[in-house]
Amino acid sequence: MNLAEQLLDALKRRGATEVFGIPGDFALPLFREIERSAVLPLITLSHEPAVGFAADAAARMRGGLGVAAVTYGAGAFNLVNAVAGAYAERVPLVVLSGAPAAHEAASGYLLHHQVKTLDSQWRLFRELTVDQARLDDARSAPALIARVLDAALRASRPVYLEIPRDMPGQPCDEVPQTPAPQPDPLALAACADEMLARLQRAERPLLMVGVEVRRYGLEARVAELARRLAVPVATTFMGRGLLTDTGAPLRGTYLGLAGEPGLSAEVEAADALLLLGVIVSDTNFAVSAQRIDLRHAIQALDGRVVIGHHVYPELPLAALVDALLERVPTTPTRTAAAAAPSPCAGPLVADDAPVTPLDIAAAVNDLMLEEGPLPLACDVGDCLFTTMDIAPTALIAPGYYATMGYGVPAGLGLQAATGRRPLVLVGDGAFQMTGWELGNARRYGWDPVVLVFNNASWEMLRAFEPAARFNDLGTWDFASMAAGMGGDGQVVHTRAELQAALALAWRRRGRFQLLDIRLAPGALSPTLARFVQAVKRLSMPG
Repeated sequence: MNLAEQLLDALKRRGATEVFGIPGDFALPLFREIERSAVLPLITLSHEPAVGFAADAAARMRGGLGVAAVTYGAGAFNLVNAVAGAYAERVPLVVLSGAPAAHEAASGYLLHHQVKTLDSQWRLFRELTVDQARLDDARSAPALIARVLDAALRASRPVYLEIPRDMPGQPCDEVPQTPAPQPDPLALAACADEMLARLQRAERPLLMVGVEVRRYGLEARVAELARRLAVPVATTFMGRGLLTDTGAPLRGTYLGLAGEPGLSAEVEAADALLLLGVIVSDTNFAVSAQRIDLRHAIQALDGRVVIGHHVYPELPLAALVDALLERVPTTPTRTAAAAAPSPCAGPLVADDAPVTPLDIAAAVNDLMLEEGPLPLACDVGDCLFTTMDIAPTALIAPGYYATMGYGVPAGLGLQAATGRRPLVLVGDGAFQMTGWELGNARRYGWDPVVLVFNNASWEMLRAFEPAARFNDLGTWDFASMAAGMGGDGQVVHTRAELQAALALAWRRRGRFQLLDIRLAPGALSPTLARFVQAVKRLSMPG
């Protein structure tokens, strides 16, 4: 087998199910081998940011590695924002980049796509990834590939492989499976014992789960841990959709002043707050009614555990959860915590009133009552805040990094990787960036249902700067554009039209369905309205 085949086989054995990419001259030999070998299917899109978002979404939804393949320079630099988002949100995304061959690098010429030096791209991606390798020697390539791919899975973060264009067809040995490093058993035992002692002393313990719980495939084990500990569970804003249908005693999603007051008070008053895989970021905690005292928190994130002033390095989250399960009796020793009914909108009142974001949530909930839970791919902005009123279900969104343009390509990546038909929630501003990737759906047989929040503006930004004209976008007729891209579009103005359009869209299969939902300026979801008021309140001096 050649180098490209061995690389693809190693990716497949680590959970990758496809390669998303856009070819270019420095990457043509690599793409030729991907297509010829058929080890993994090759899916090409229209612009590199969408390639990155789709690969990111595939990894989030099915686990394992997501793979994005691009050419040197112009292709890789277009991918930067998507890789940055994957790094920030703990996604194991593998970047495969073509590169000049050794004889080209030694030619003395400035090469096209070169910026400052031939290594400018390499230095940039070192900042955005946890490990990197240049596969310019077939003898060393197997060990390098194994090291880098396994680093992506262990750290749940992006990695970078640079492949000179004279290398993909070179004979190459098999990529080894490297054993995962084992944590210090004494440190793991001491950490688990200290955690449980603190939880047992607490009067108001609470477990909060974040994105790493899903990245490492721990939802079932964490749900069992919560049941045995009999402690209430909350998700973070970024972790919305975690532990759905696991039987865990879920209280809801913590949003501080923007969320449900009872849950917010419970989180902020906890005297033992166990944060499993939770990124301590502004999106998760900035609008707290009172600052959470992290001295009373137990933080397990990024391969280490912090308990007050005690730090346990190099303790993987999976090993920690297993150690806790070994120590906690299967029968709860305290009164079991009860799950709270999830507050959600609905049923939709199908009348001639204008549609609001809350109506969209109600319509989605009504659909899921009939069809069962549906996976959601969501962009940032009020569409994401609207999901807080949708019944808990699988959800992927850039809740922390908050990049626009994620939703549509993420929906495509979701369907490619899982075969499940997604609902995509996206604002008109984000749709203008990457919505055109829907034109690729017909080639691959994808048929997502896309709900465009069309309010002719960057409405979330307008909520903070209501007098600014720079938030105006003008009204785009997205519905009329759908047919030219191979789908069906409907314009929606009223709640009755929304109900009928969504029902029709779900019945139609084989083509993407686009609902161009016209929202009045200033129409916000209740959660976003509370969030804006909370931010303004907390930012006021004094």
